[in-house]
Amino acid sequence: MSAEPVFPQTQSVDLGTVGIWSGALTGSPIDDVQAFAREVEELGFGTLWWGEAPGARDTFTQALTLLGATEKLVVATGIANIYLRDATVAAAGARTIAALHPGRFVLGLGASHAPAIDTMTQQTYGKPVATMRAYLDAMADAPLRIPEAREPGPPVVLAALGPKMLELARDRTQGAHPYLVTPDHTAIARHAVGPDHWLAVEQGVVLTEDRETALRRARTHLEIYTGLPNYRNSWLRLGFTEDDLAGDLSDRLVEALIVWGDEQAIWDRVAEHEAAGADHVCLQVLGDRRSDLALEDVRRLSPALRA
Repeated sequence: MSAEPVFPQTQSVDLGTVGIWSGALTGSPIDDVQAFAREVEELGFGTLWWGEAPGARDTFTQALTLLGATEKLVVATGIANIYLRDATVAAAGARTIAALHPGRFVLGLGASHAPAIDTMTQQTYGKPVATMRAYLDAMADAPLRIPEAREPGPPVVLAALGPKMLELARDRTQGAHPYLVTPDHTAIARHAVGPDHWLAVEQGVVLTEDRETALRRARTHLEIYTGLPNYRNSWLRLGFTEDDLAGDLSDRLVEALIVWGDEQAIWDRVAEHEAAGADHVCLQVLGDRRSDLALEDVRRLSPALRA
C-alpha cells in the first residue's frame, strides 16, 4: 500500500482567508443553493464549504452544481463522507472535478460518526484513523484509466480533531479541516500539522447582541453533535469536563464553540484563530433553524466590511 500523499501532484488553490460553511446547503432546493453560492462569491468570500451525511445530496454532484453556478469561487467538501463511496470512485470523481474547474476544488474527507454509519448505512463504523488511512491508501493506489489521472489532482484535507488524525493529515494530505473547535484547538492543530500545511477551521457564529437568542440558536445547531464521541472526546481534550458535556451542554462550552455578538465580535474571533495559526476560517452563520441559509447575516459579514 502507498504511504505517499493521495495525489502526489496537486493543483494550486487559493482558499482566501475567510470562507463560508453552510450545513443548510445539502437540504435546500438546488436553485436556492446556486443563488447562495453566487452571492457568496459576489460578497468576496474565498471558499464555500458544506458537509455530507447519509441521505443528503451527493457531495460531488453538489460541488459540480456550485462550480457551474459561479465563476471563481473555490468549493470544498467539508467533508466527503468516506463511507458513502468507494475510494476508487472518490479518486476518479475528485480528479474529474479538478480537471473541469482547475484551481477551484478542494476535497475534504472525513470518517463520519458511528451513530450515523451504523444506523443509516449497510456498513459498520471502524476505528477512524485506521479506516481513514486505509481509504487514503486505496485512493492513492486506485487503478484509474481516465486521462485526468495523469494531471495534478485537487488538494486534499482531512476532518481532523485528535492528534493521530492531525498527524495523518500532515503526512498524507495538504492539511486539516477541524470542525467545532476553539482557537486553543487551532493552536494545537497548527503545531501538529506543521507550518507548511493548510489549517482551515470552521467557526460557528450567531450575529446578534442578544445572548438569549445566541444561546438558543447555538444549542439548536449543536443538538445533533452532543452525543457524537469524536466531538465529545475533542472537547474533553481541550479541558472541558463531563459536567460541561451534560444535557444540552454548559453555557461555557456553547459560548466557546459558537461566537456571538456584532460584526466586530465575529471578526475578533476570526483574528484569534488566525493568531493561533489558521490559514483559513470558514464561518458557519446560524439562523433560527438548521435549514436557514442566513443570507442576510452572511451579507453583513462580507470580507469587504471586515475593517
